[in-house]
Amino acid sequence: MYSELGLYIDGAWKKNGGGKGEDVINPATEKPLAHLPHASTADLDEALEAAKKGFAVWRATSAYDRAKIMSKAANLMRERHDVISKIMVQEQGKVYVEARGEVLVSADIIDWYAEEGRRSYGRIVPGRAKGVRQLVIQEPVGVVAAFTPWNFPVLTPARKVGGALAAGCSLILKASEETPGACVEMVKCFADAGLPAGVLNLVFGVPAEVSEHLLAKDAVRKISFTGSIPVGKHLAQLAAKGMKRTTMELGGHSPVVVFGDADPEKAADTIAAFKYRNAGQVCISPTRFYVQEDVYKRFLARFTEYANGIKLGDGLEKGITMGPLANSRRLDAMDSFVADAKSCGGKIATGGKRSGNQGYFYEPTVITDVPDDSKIMTEEPFGPLAPIVTFKTFDEVVARANSLPFGLAAYAFTTSTTTAAAIGDAIESGMVGVNSIAISTPETPFGGVKESGHGSEGGTEGLGAYLATKFISQG
Repeated sequence: MYSELGLYIDGAWKKNGGGKGEDVINPATEKPLAHLPHASTADLDEALEAAKKGFAVWRATSAYDRAKIMSKAANLMRERHDVISKIMVQEQGKVYVEARGEVLVSADIIDWYAEEGRRSYGRIVPGRAKGVRQLVIQEPVGVVAAFTPWNFPVLTPARKVGGALAAGCSLILKASEETPGACVEMVKCFADAGLPAGVLNLVFGVPAEVSEHLLAKDAVRKISFTGSIPVGKHLAQLAAKGMKRTTMELGGHSPVVVFGDADPEKAADTIAAFKYRNAGQVCISPTRFYVQEDVYKRFLARFTEYANGIKLGDGLEKGITMGPLANSRRLDAMDSFVADAKSCGGKIATGGKRSGNQGYFYEPTVITDVPDDSKIMTEEPFGPLAPIVTFKTFDEVVARANSLPFGLAAYAFTTSTTTAAAIGDAIESGMVGVNSIAISTPETPFGGVKESGHGSEGGTEGLGAYLATKFISQG
């Protein structure tokens, strides 16, 4: 069972786009699931015209009525979660329990934005002269072009769709060509909930061609992108030519700091589970581990034990705790990281190689004794690799944690309230989890600093990203 794929433009499904297309591959079996049509230039122009018409209708719809449609879509996602989750497992590789959680949280995101859109308040500023009323109001920014990656096929689109629709914007969503089915099913929920034609359009194609075509159009006033830093920089340059607003959620390389006063076994259990979620293919995945010398051996032993207990396999099978990587490119990348680590003197505590001869499976891997200038410590691995090294002092580990140009997420473990406050303040990151991995919820801001991007999704910040401020002085 898999989705019937197509483009969604102006309230209608197009099973055969005017462009070319590609096969969607199951990463657990390496077999094709379906053929995905690509949008032609004419399809993109049709989507743009539909979004312009849709924006006129949707911005004139009250926040109250927008919320009703969005909440209905969220409830349909919950009703259909089992089907959507199984489609996601087939195309992306994550295990069923993770896919199910993603779909249900995505429905929560849509619900939260539906309610928050009803609270997009303005304000009255007292005038300096008698009889002058000064009004500050929030208006939807316009047509949005949104681009989402393959690692969270429903969650990432839900963040963008939720924020934009709640603000009164229309969208052209270009979701990942590698994992289109689950997003198609999400869009069906909005269509079945009664979303007016043209408000939400879904297209697929060669990413560079789609983005360059849409970003050149004056009607597109906002770009929201989740993906790699090089692509984000390129899109930001294109957006700058038209002074288009941008939200950029780009890559990271999340440090984990385990202080000597922490419970090393408890910390290892918590962060190892988070590390190997979605086979490490998570932008906020913990990716470089600094453990104070006193507890290093205990932390390493427990973390390695956890990695060894992971059961690899098809995410739809019972008892499987980690699925394959999403594509063959990630396998090659893992081999490159491991080879470099070994050449730098790194030691493989467990894993370090591919698993089996069918599917894109890679063993959960723990690496020790790697220098700070090794590839694994300076570049985001985006896979099931965990380099674990020691540190001596607070100031030393802060300098090492902040040494890279990334600043998306960071984690720390300590039983000292003083240290907890100090590390939260000292880390240069958009999100910091201290004794917690709960840094991504519908009601809280999600975004990075430095080269990890700018702007936030989630929380009131995520709604504000799709609103323009207007000041009216009325005499």
